[in-house]
Amino acid sequence: MQFGFLIDHHRCIGCHACTVACKAENDVPLGSFRTWVKYTEKGRFPAVKRHFAVLRCNHCSKPPCVEICPVNALSKERNGIVDLDRDACIGCRACMQACPYDAIYLNEDSGAAEKCHYCAHRVEKQLEPACVVVCPEDAIVAGDLSDPKSRIAQLIAENDTLVRRPEQGTGPNVHYKGVLPEALQPGLPERPEMYLWSQRPDTKPEPWPADVPTAPDVRTVLDAGHKVEWGWHVAAYLVTKGISAGAAILAPFVALFGLSGFAADYLPEILALVFLFVTTGLLVHDLARPQYFLRLLTRPNTKSWLVKGGWILTAFGAATSAVIGAQFLGYTEAVNALRWVNLVLGLATAGYTAFLFQQCEGRDLWQEKSLLPHLCVQAVMLGAACFLPFAASNPALLLTFGSALVLHSLFVTYERKKRHHTDNARQAVGFLPVVRMGAIARPYFLGTTLGTTLPLLLAVLASMAGAIALAPVLLVFAALVAMTGLYFYKYAYVRAGQLPPLS
Repeated sequence: MQFGFLIDHHRCIGCHACTVACKAENDVPLGSFRTWVKYTEKGRFPAVKRHFAVLRCNHCSKPPCVEICPVNALSKERNGIVDLDRDACIGCRACMQACPYDAIYLNEDSGAAEKCHYCAHRVEKQLEPACVVVCPEDAIVAGDLSDPKSRIAQLIAENDTLVRRPEQGTGPNVHYKGVLPEALQPGLPERPEMYLWSQRPDTKPEPWPADVPTAPDVRTVLDAGHKVEWGWHVAAYLVTKGISAGAAILAPFVALFGLSGFAADYLPEILALVFLFVTTGLLVHDLARPQYFLRLLTRPNTKSWLVKGGWILTAFGAATSAVIGAQFLGYTEAVNALRWVNLVLGLATAGYTAFLFQQCEGRDLWQEKSLLPHLCVQAVMLGAACFLPFAASNPALLLTFGSALVLHSLFVTYERKKRHHTDNARQAVGFLPVVRMGAIARPYFLGTTLGTTLPLLLAVLASMAGAIALAPVLLVFAALVAMTGLYFYKYAYVRAGQLPPLS
């Protein structure tokens, strides 16, 4: 069984009765929507026609929101409905990144995610969803898509219908008859500053990228607003996690890098633990319901990379603590062996975010295959940056730091210049240079130019004979600039991935 919808836009009059009924039936908060009507106009005055598109959860056959939810708050029921347990939700908002349709919102009063659940409380009583009952034109048809005798299955078989973003492979189960195709292609119509009756919501103030074309004479004149849910916390977490992982990855090579004494014995593991704790704090603080973060342990979804990442961080923290313990007890051979084990765990700590981002089906920029090696390169760069002030101008360490910076720059260039195969990814790449970070206008350029060129230059100066006296100061500055630059880049990268419209 697979419940779904057919929305007949030959009949729809854009009256919003479905939106109002949904809000009343499910107590949807002000400013949020489980179903809404998008207005798209096509043509040039006076030959202009307005088209409607009723948008909502697609109750996908392969729902990415269910797979990524770390606490099993989302589930695919036997009747095909994708339901959400608000009481179980911890407010991580990963489901919003996984949904390619902007169908999930955060109830800011409760801190829990919410979405269309096909009025499951009504369906259980053999009643139709509220939106179906209230539609004055019978434009919304609900039923079992898997039953060829059902009205909805017969209508779909007899008519040409479209679904939203089929390229995502989620198997959407909301079918559209007679809809304007451009209305189902996010970002293709122009989005003017003014909607029909109001200004466009200012949750994404960045201008549309000049190098991303839109369809001529097609405009979105009314749509629901959607916030950027992951911000500075996630950007900072990527940097602090990289420092923690990088210190452990380079720990077996401390002698080669010229570290000695306390720096050789304890510095890598202390850095790893300190920044691991900071990373954990950032992750918990970013939850809308941080008081429930232990549900990651008590009701884990083993398919979610948020959970798998938690396991990796736990193992990494335990191995790092074991290294410190062995060092304190004087077990030198055990320390050397454990550091090689921790190198592997450090790579896993640095790289697991690539698999988490792969589950964010709504954010195509984050799903590039090059992200995994790029994260590992960034971790090596950050680890080397932390060691720089403690190793004077050691050639091996400077070479490691400089090589990682160069590789990072090459990955960044590849990311922007490569051919992206989806509109969403191309739009996100276009947004990278126009992202704002408060008063900082273009953090992406600061992170990818100044944040890589200046540290490399400072490292070269520190290695020159005439700069020996200033070498420690130059290297500290190089490390700080590299870390700050990477944070700017990460902030732009995380935000740009969320700026292209999904509806």
